[in-house]
Amino acid sequence: MKTALERFTVIADAEFQLIRITDTVKAFAENCGILNGVAFVITLHTTTGITINESLPCVEKDIEEQLERLIPSDYPFNHNHYLPSYGTIGGNSPGHLKSLLTGNHCVLPLVDGALVLGNAADIYFCEYDGIKKRKYLVYVMGD
Repeated sequence: MKTALERFTVIADAEFQLIRITDTVKAFAENCGILNGVAFVITLHTTTGITINESLPCVEKDIEEQLERLIPSDYPFNHNHYLPSYGTIGGNSPGHLKSLLTGNHCVLPLVDGALVLGNAADIYFCEYDGIKKRKYLVYVMGD
């Protein structure tokens, strides 16, 4: 069994953004020297997500609008208070909750050196908490 691990960085342009990372993940998985196995894509942040969906602007907008409808930014969340441990006010509950819906990872097969995705599928890094430098991992294991 072989493994390969790489850490990647993304920076969103907006508080909410779906960032396509498909090409980066595919390039790493398909060039890491493993022919058959599994690729894991994992975010390292609790107010971000990893998901797979069709990459059309209308679908992306529907995702954003429905997540906002389900978890409105202006709701009086309990997390909106001073946090002595951080020395600041925690006002990012919507990001935490939206990340629960998309999840923090995806798992994809690697077959004959190619990452297997659906025909119209793209991998997204989902930013729910602003313009920040973020990290995600791609971990591939197999033969």
